[in-house]
Amino acid sequence: MSSPSLWETLRGPGPRRWFLGAGLSIMLWAWPTWNLVWSVDEPAAWKVLASASLVAFFAAYAVLPMISRRRDARTGLVCVAILLALNGLVILLVGREALWTWPFLACAIGMTTLPSRVDFALIMALSGISLASELAEGNHEQAIFQPALILSLGFMMSSFARLIRQTAELRAAQTGLADAAVAAERSRVARDMHDILGHSLTVIAVKAELAGRMLETPAGADRAAREIADVQDLARGALADVRATVAGYRGVNVLAELAAARTALESAGIAAELPSTSEEVPARHRELFGWVLREGITNVVRHSEAGHCRVRLSASRVQVEDDGVGPGSGRGSGNGLAGIRERVEAAGGTVTIGSSDLGGFSLAVEV
Repeated sequence: MSSPSLWETLRGPGPRRWFLGAGLSIMLWAWPTWNLVWSVDEPAAWKVLASASLVAFFAAYAVLPMISRRRDARTGLVCVAILLALNGLVILLVGREALWTWPFLACAIGMTTLPSRVDFALIMALSGISLASELAEGNHEQAIFQPALILSLGFMMSSFARLIRQTAELRAAQTGLADAAVAAERSRVARDMHDILGHSLTVIAVKAELAGRMLETPAGADRAAREIADVQDLARGALADVRATVAGYRGVNVLAELAAARTALESAGIAAELPSTSEEVPARHRELFGWVLREGITNVVRHSEAGHCRVRLSASRVQVEDDGVGPGSGRGSGNGLAGIRERVEAAGGTVTIGSSDLGGFSLAVEV
């Protein structure tokens, strides 16, 4: 992601509050120091140069921390180097009286984006140098007040700046999680729509084709009418499944899928060997096993060219196998099986795809 422009960095409620606070703090110190510069008996050129150095430092103090706030630590180090250089120039021209800029310098360092603990070390160094300087001059009372002010203001602004950055990172993470949740939900809906409509439309197509063939025979009208009625029921069921899926509800279960499998295999002319009950499957696995049955039976009807299909169920395993063309036909891939893999892996299970004992294709899931 590219760095924000200078205008983007300096706009917004955060920078406005900082500029207001910086302006007030500058007023507290600038006016007495300005009088000090212009009240001494020094050449006019020195006064102009000292005043310019003060203006440059104050401008950097107000602007540089905000420039670094949305950039990397390298930019922060450059900003701090500029601040220290300008402050050194002020002290060089004005003298020890300019050490009162250090509490504000500590504030600026605390607000600048720096590598971990660098701001802490710089603020401690300013406080230590201030303490040594005041003690050397014999200002024992000032030796306590000035370093304490540097430490308290510097650490307070540093903590405040870290809190701002952590809040911004948290908001960015929340946005990323929201985007990921939307993508995951889209993937779930796409997977479920494939699983639901793929099965239903396959059976509808088979039954419609069968009804068409029945209509071609003189005595097939009644059978065709029954098949068309089944197509209507399947279409209504598919519509209900789509509505439920879009609403986020999954009504798939292993018992219902066994019943649907029997109907689908019969309609396709495939002999079905199905368990008579699913009571041994625990409740926590019934939805997952239902999805496996749906995908497995759909693949048998669509791709296997089989004459026999067998389903085996246990408390922890479901297997769908046939005597058709087998895995060499490319049946081991596709959106449906990818969706099954995702579901099974989420449940901590394994998917096994290969040749069956019947000589065709086998899809087995064990949890």
